Formats: sequence, C-alpha cells, structure tokens
Amino acid sequence: MWNVTDKKSNVIIKEDIMIEARSLAQRYDLVGGMFVKAMERGEFDNLEGAGKPLNLEENPYEPADLRMVHKILKDNGFAPYWIELGKEIDALKAKFSKEVDFFSKYIRMVYSEQPNSRAIRDFEKREKNFFRQSRKRLVEISKKVLDYNLQCPVSNLSRRNFDLDDEMNKLIKNTEKLIEDLKGSF
Repeated sequence: MWNVTDKKSNVIIKEDIMIEARSLAQRYDLVGGMFVKAMERGEFDNLEGAGKPLNLEENPYEPADLRMVHKILKDNGFAPYWIELGKEIDALKAKFSKEVDFFSKYIRMVYSEQPNSRAIRDFEKREKNFFRQSRKRLVEISKKVLDYNLQCPVSNLSRRNFDLDDEMNKLIKNTEKLIEDLKGSF
C-alpha cells in the first residue's frame, strides 16, 4: 500500500515538473526545450538521491576555507552581521512603537479632563521632547536599514527604508488628531 501511494505522489510531482518545464520551454526555447525532451525520455528518472531529503547542512556556495569558521560560529549562537542587524532593527522598531503607544496613553491621561494651563505647558514640553526623540529613533532605524541593505547578500531579503520626514509628519498628524478628538469630547 505504501508503494502505491508513493508512486502516485511521484506521478503527481512529475506531472507538476513537466508543466513547469513546458513553461520554461516557452520562455527559453533552447534550454527549456532540451529539458522537456530529456524529461520525456526519462533521463531524470532514477537519479541518485531521488526521493531523499536534501542535505542543507553545507552551503555549496560557501568558501571551503571558511566552512569550519562558520560552523564554529553557528554552533556557538553567532550569526552573520546582517542577520544580527536585522534583529536589531526589529527590536528598535518594536521599542519605537511602544514609545508611541506610551505617549498616546499620556495624551489620553492629560486630556481625560479639561487640562489647566500648567498641565498644558508640561504637556507641550514633553511633546517637543517626544518628537525630538522620535526623530532620533527614526534616524537610527533608517541608518541601520541602509547598513542592513548594504550588507545583505541577497537583494530580495533587503528591507524597505522609509522617508524620515514623511514618518515624522504622520506621527505629528496622528498626535494632533488624537488631541483634537480628545478636546472635542469636552
């Protein structure tokens, strides 16, 4: 019974590969056509290792003289610089998001009642400081994203950077809208 199921799945996989190969043949006539003809003749049947999982432990593109070094680093929890940088960017973004949430809660607290003039002055000082710190955080994140994209070996893993002024304008507008909404509740 197991062999029948295995054979059925191999047939389905082979059919999927044939469809993909025909698609390649249409895009790249010479190579794709040769590939389809070889498959139809069965030249890819019974290849060594067919049906067995791939060994992904070794990177065939890794320089041989660095394999041992990379293995030691990996075994001890170290990652390439760009991966560590990606983790750092994610942590900075999460921290920035928490700071924005915290400041929004502060705004709600200040405007939960009709604030007096002293509370407004204190709030305005904190607001200026918040925007100044937010700009610094966004500059730091932007620089790290740029560094990450320069270090990342594969372009499709790059991260989308943002326009600092646009992000600051969104933050300011969202803050102003929240304040206006809270003032309107009086």
